[in-house]
Amino acid sequence: MDLLVIGCGYVGLVAAACFSFMGHLVVCLDVNTQKIEGLRHGQIPIYEPNLQELVRRNSAARRLQFTTDYASAVSKAAVCFIAVDTPMGSDGNANLQYVLNVASSIGTHMNAPKIIVIKSTVPVGTSEIVRQTIQKVLDERNVKINFSVVSNPEFLKEGDAINDFMKPDRVLIGSSDENAIATMKAIYAPFMLNHNRLIVMDNASAEMTKYAANAMLALRISFMNELSGLCEHTGADICKVRIGIGSDNRIGYNFLYAGPGYGGSCFPKDIRSLSAQAQRHGYDTPLIDAISTANQRQKAVIANKIFRYFSSKEGVTHITLGILGLSFKPDTDDIRESPALIVIDELLEVGAQLRLYDPAAMENVKKLYPNHPNITFCHNEIETAKGADAIILMTEWKQFRLLDLKQMLSHMCGNAFFDARNQFDPQEIAAQGFDYISIGRPQAFAKEEKGELDDIKTNALSVSSE
Repeated sequence: MDLLVIGCGYVGLVAAACFSFMGHLVVCLDVNTQKIEGLRHGQIPIYEPNLQELVRRNSAARRLQFTTDYASAVSKAAVCFIAVDTPMGSDGNANLQYVLNVASSIGTHMNAPKIIVIKSTVPVGTSEIVRQTIQKVLDERNVKINFSVVSNPEFLKEGDAINDFMKPDRVLIGSSDENAIATMKAIYAPFMLNHNRLIVMDNASAEMTKYAANAMLALRISFMNELSGLCEHTGADICKVRIGIGSDNRIGYNFLYAGPGYGGSCFPKDIRSLSAQAQRHGYDTPLIDAISTANQRQKAVIANKIFRYFSSKEGVTHITLGILGLSFKPDTDDIRESPALIVIDELLEVGAQLRLYDPAAMENVKKLYPNHPNITFCHNEIETAKGADAIILMTEWKQFRLLDLKQMLSHMCGNAFFDARNQFDPQEIAAQGFDYISIGRPQAFAKEEKGELDDIKTNALSVSSE
């Protein structure tokens, strides 16, 4: 089937590559000429495992092509997927400018019946707005062409998007048009050979489901983060609590990890958008509103732990800190709303020297802090530790699971280790000579002098309640 995917960003590029891999003929369109030229030469604008190889292979097979030409692309396609960005406006609402621009362009170049599929994350009711937008252009052209608008939200995890698309746990189709539903089933049939996970519902319910799914996952994260602060004050261990509640099959273990707060392009934007949609309808959502509030508080926890720890020493003004992990999660170069950036900004504000390392996100961070005198970008973990008074693990990249802690400590001036992801066993790290401070767990210290130890423990307590 001839498919058009409009938008060569994260969602669009992954969808186009996976559709073409399954045999569909896919044209991927973007108005960014530079991006399209790069893609034609195999240059991928985002980091996502296996995506580059998938794009290159299907481009070579001519199943995947890239263009900026709306007229040609729309005229040839039977199905047009809209996968452009919906950035958050100042009022929290999703900005539909790019979606509606695409709808207008489709209406301008339609010459035969089409199925218009919205993969972008959009507020409830957007399908109807897109339909009206296209119809208005067709009326202005004085032509009658049948078309359907389908909601097909994506549920991809950055860092595992290819696997999520190829082996989906569900594919949501929002439509009341039987012909459009049949076409969508045919498009996704190659992904459903082992188990049919395609769910059909109305447009509004499909649009709401996307927001509801992200809100539920963000709620679980924020719940664990809030509980971790209480654990620190009571002596409980959040990792043990996780096992205790996750073993209940009504709850499960997924997204029950305490940490430095969620980031990325989806959760923060979608939670705020859902709250804004509720406000627009005059409906209060205190639970949904509290998710963002709890998350913003959690992002300050690690910086506050650092300040508390060093307040009993020389303070943070002249210390050097090594930060491992800058992306909001592993296996991506995405730094949007990354908790690491909050920590960096807090530490720079008090004059600390920072040594930064991330396997994929370095270039994106360099753009935010060009030639900053207090920042050194490093090439590996050992270089990050050189001269550092403390190491801060912010992103749980797999390569950080087996750190050469002995060698790192030998290069450091201090011995503090702040683990924002609870990757290590506190007692094991302390036994190697570190003062180990994590999230929601009892702290472990290398020094045994009782007076000094008590002072450090007091200052290292979580300030998540502040």
